[in-house]
Amino acid sequence: MSIQEMTAKIRDGQGFIAALDQSGGSTPKALAQYGIEPNEYNGDDEMFDMIHAMRSRIMQSPAFTSDKVIGAILFEMTMDRQVAGKPTPQYLFEDKGVVPFLKIDKGLEAEVDGVQLMKPNPGLDDLLARAAALGVFGTKERSVVNAANPAGIKAVVKQQFEIGEQVIKAGMMPMLEPEVTITIADKAEAEAILRSEILAELDALDESKQVMLKLSLPTEVNFYKPLIDHPRVLKVVSLSGGYSREEANAKLAQNTGMIASFSRALIQGLNAKQADSDFDAILGTATTEIHAASVAG
Repeated sequence: MSIQEMTAKIRDGQGFIAALDQSGGSTPKALAQYGIEPNEYNGDDEMFDMIHAMRSRIMQSPAFTSDKVIGAILFEMTMDRQVAGKPTPQYLFEDKGVVPFLKIDKGLEAEVDGVQLMKPNPGLDDLLARAAALGVFGTKERSVVNAANPAGIKAVVKQQFEIGEQVIKAGMMPMLEPEVTITIADKAEAEAILRSEILAELDALDESKQVMLKLSLPTEVNFYKPLIDHPRVLKVVSLSGGYSREEANAKLAQNTGMIASFSRALIQGLNAKQADSDFDAILGTATTEIHAASVAG
C-alpha cells in the first residue's frame, strides 16, 4: 500500500486499530492475561520472544482481517522482528492489508501538576527514519492525565503536538495520545480542559498538516465530536483504558465517528495454550464485536 492508500484506509476504513504495542513495563501483564506466568520465562529476551509469538499468532490468524482491522500499532521490537518471514510492517500491509503504526514514546515521567509527560526521546529522529524505511505509516505517543489541572493538561497537549510536528516532518502520521485515566473523580472536567487545549493546537496547525488522536472514552457521549469533525484531524480513536471489552464496546458504540484502538480488550480471552481453532474463534468474536462498536456511530 502507498502512503495515499494507507491514508484513505484510515480515513475511510470501516474498522478499528489493533494495539499490539505493549512495552517492557506492560508486557508481563499482557503475557499473564495470555496465560503465561513470569515463572515460564527467564529474563527480558525470553519475555519478548513470547510476546512476539503472541502478536505473530494474532496477526497471522484468519480472524485478523482488513475488513475489520484497518491498522495495527507495533512496539519497536515488534517492528524490528519478522512475521511469516517478512519484516512485521511489510507483512501487515502486503499480506493483511493492515496499516502499520509504531509506538514511539519511551515511557512516562513522574507526575507533576496532575499529569505524566513523555520521557525525553533523543533518538526519535533516527527511529522515525528507520520506521519510515520499513513502510510504517504513523506513530503513537502516550502521556497521561490524572487530574483536571489546567497547567498540567496544557503541558501534555503542548508536548504531544511538538512530537507530532517532528513525526510529520519525518513524513509520517502522528497519533497523539493524551490519555485521561478513567478512574479519576474529575474525569469530565479534565476532558473539558483537554478538548479546549487540543482544539487550540489544531486551529494553529498549518492547513497542510493532519494528526490523529487517541483518547479515553469520554464521560459525555459525543463530547469529542468537535475534534472528530476538525479538518486537521484524520481520525479519532479510543483506548479501552481498563474497561472490559463489553464495557468499552458499549461506550464506544455511542460515540459517532470514533473507532477503537484496543489492547487489553482485544486479547481478552486469548490463551497461549489454546488450540488454533479455539484461539481463532475467540479472536474472531473479539474482532467482530470491536468492529461492530467502531462502526455503530
